[in-house]
Amino acid sequence: MATVSGGTTSERFGFIQEYGRNLGVRYLCNWLGVSRSGYYDWLKREPSKREKEDIELLDQIRRVHSKSREAYGSPRVHYCLKDRGLVVGRNRVARLMRENGLKGRVVTVTQRRPKLKRFQQAGENLRLKAPIPSQCNEQWVADLTYIKAGTKYQYLITIMDVYSRRILGWSLCQNRTADDVLPLLKRVISRRRPDPGLIFHTDRGIEFMAYTIQEELSRHGLLRSYNRLGFCTDNAHMESFYHSLKGELIRGRKYESGEQLRLSLNSYINQFYNRERIHSGIGYLSPVNYEKKAA
Repeated sequence: MATVSGGTTSERFGFIQEYGRNLGVRYLCNWLGVSRSGYYDWLKREPSKREKEDIELLDQIRRVHSKSREAYGSPRVHYCLKDRGLVVGRNRVARLMRENGLKGRVVTVTQRRPKLKRFQQAGENLRLKAPIPSQCNEQWVADLTYIKAGTKYQYLITIMDVYSRRILGWSLCQNRTADDVLPLLKRVISRRRPDPGLIFHTDRGIEFMAYTIQEELSRHGLLRSYNRLGFCTDNAHMESFYHSLKGELIRGRKYESGEQLRLSLNSYINQFYNRERIHSGIGYLSPVNYEKKAA
């Protein structure tokens, strides 16, 4: 049985209400040092104005949390409520979510630890000296992660515009080769039509460093940039996206097939992440809305 140490009289009455049926009101009142008449008067008391406001606010919080696919924690929920015109403190939102078991689907993402040493070649991180992007199509980042579907792992390749955090394209495949990256890269270039000088940044995975990838980038005048050896944080924007993806979509769910996984990714990336999910780094807008605002 849970125990109560100190606490207000109201908190003790609440404890009695929760456990009274099984243990008996008389026993609990004697144990906690409160009167039974006081307890029964408390039961009949109307909720205070603050309690009524909390009930109404909690309903709004649940709506926002549900619409976010249970992805938002209290900071984003608070921003959405504020955007709707509700004047409420961040700590109050956090308290109500905590008391009612509402939290964002955030988990620690397992780090990838390849068994084989990655292919290495000359190259530098151009983003270190480049200014922060001030418009679309100045810096793109790409990466790859793996997700289990059925008994096999599928490889997810994604390309992001750093300025808006928008996922410009993604591909789910059974291998991790340049032949899987190249068609995706061509589609994104054809759709976005970047000017020469755009920085295309990745880690040093062989699927990104292949000559066919470098040739495609050179053909359009795009600049090649790589993580420094041992610095996975050089590609922090993509690492952050995968952290969100796995925390909000993958963890706790089982996919029976690659097709099932593909449909789920399509809904999350194309509909929710790009069009609805707000990002603190871009003024609490979705990537699509941020690009529209910039235009």
